Formats: sequence, C-alpha cells, structure tokens
Amino acid sequence: MLKIIVLMGAPGAGKGTQARLLRERLGLPHISTGDMFRAMKESHTPLAEELRLILDSGVLVPDELTIRVVEERTSKPDCRNGYVLDGFPRTPAQADMLETLAAGQGHPLVAVLVDVPFDILEKRVTGRRNCPVCGEIYNVYFKPPKFDEVCDLHPSAKLHRRADDNAETIKTRLATYGQETQPLIEYYERTSRLRRVDGTRGVEAIYADIENAVTGDK
Repeated sequence: MLKIIVLMGAPGAGKGTQARLLRERLGLPHISTGDMFRAMKESHTPLAEELRLILDSGVLVPDELTIRVVEERTSKPDCRNGYVLDGFPRTPAQADMLETLAAGQGHPLVAVLVDVPFDILEKRVTGRRNCPVCGEIYNVYFKPPKFDEVCDLHPSAKLHRRADDNAETIKTRLATYGQETQPLIEYYERTSRLRRVDGTRGVEAIYADIENAVTGDK
C-alpha cells in the first residue's frame, strides 16, 4: 500500500527532485501548501474567500484553516493512493492534525528526511551556476564547467549566479530551517514515523530509499 509521505529537507537537499520522481514513477501528487494557497486565491469557494482574507491581512494562516485546505486538496481523486506533502506540517500541532486526517482517509503515513550536512548544502547553493542560453546547471564544487565561469555548450555565455545564492543568505536560511524543523523531526522520531535518507548520494540512490519507505510494509 502506498502512503502519505511528509517530505522534509533543507534548502539544497534535493527534495524537489525527489517529489517530482515520486509523482512521475508512483503517481503520487506533490502537494505544496504554498502552491495550494496561491491556487485558492484565484478560487471563489467559501473556504477560498476565508483564506484570501487571512492572506491579504499578512498574518499567518491558522492551523485549523491550513488543515481544512489540505483536507480539501487531498480529498480529490488523484490522492486516493497517497500523496507527497511539502511544507506541511510545519509544527507538532499540525502533525497531530495530519495524523487525524490520515486515519480518516485510511492511509498510513511516513515522514522522510533527506538528510545532508549543512556544510555540503552551503556548497551546493553557493556553488550553483547556470547558463543564460540553455539553462544548463553547474556547480563550481561538484560539477564545474570545463572552463571557469563559462558554459561547456555555449563558450561565449558567462554563467549566472542567483543573487540569493550567497553564503550569508544560505546560512540564515539553514539556521531558520533547523530551528523550525527540529521539533517536527523529534515528533516523528517519537512516533517511529521518521525515515532518514542519506542525501549526499546520487539522485537514484536517494530515490530508491524513499520509494522503499513509501511502498514498504513498515
């Protein structure tokens, strides 16, 4: 039986790639609360109107409203065999709400942490470069171009670096991630729902472990 999978990982851990593979290979929809909130801002249901008022006010969306949005989305037919959650839950209180929802839907639940040391994450982000012509992505530490700062396929194109791909920004993002996520990691460890996956390996090796966690009997 497939499961509800709570996919966790710091910026640069590669969870977006893994969510895409789970969707393509297992048919598990990738459900991001950010995407749901943006989509509902364009809807005209009573729930969407309630959410829009909250979002427009600039305050945090209450847990009770967030779980209602998640419940509405995950009740759709494409979620009947399970789904991947990204960005929810964010707190142990939300995790409790998700447990109730999962039980009502008849799905087992597993939390998967794509675990990568912060020093490697910093290099993944700060070393990232892309070609403005073809979009090819390089990394000066792990996948450098043949010649410094130019694309292998377009030698006349100087590689671009995103403005926020700098050490100061990524250190702040990783510190925030650690503070916000640690209580959730501890929650799933206490309930024996956490699977740690070594995110320093290749994409396929990481995916194989995640797929085993999603499709296994445990």
